[in-house]
Amino acid sequence: MTPSRFDVVKFGLAAGLWLGLMVALATACAMLDVPGFRPFAEMMVQFYGPWGYSLSWMGVVMGAVWGFIEGLVHGTVLAWIYNRLLARG
Repeated sequence: MTPSRFDVVKFGLAAGLWLGLMVALATACAMLDVPGFRPFAEMMVQFYGPWGYSLSWMGVVMGAVWGFIEGLVHGTVLAWIYNRLLARG
């Protein structure tokens, strides 16, 4: 059985949607004082704070946007690298 190639765009979009949703959910959980989410959200403030992310409801939206962008870029690159390595073998 031969391994399948990834559709780079679809994989990138799926990774972007997933990461955007997870960052938004983690931010909302931190705001609602769900145990364990506050340290993660405070770390995210250090990374995305200069671009509008904060522990607020607007931060949930900005976290979703930046999470989507980061997931899209990283997922696309990962799928592209996978396809390139698969073509070599």
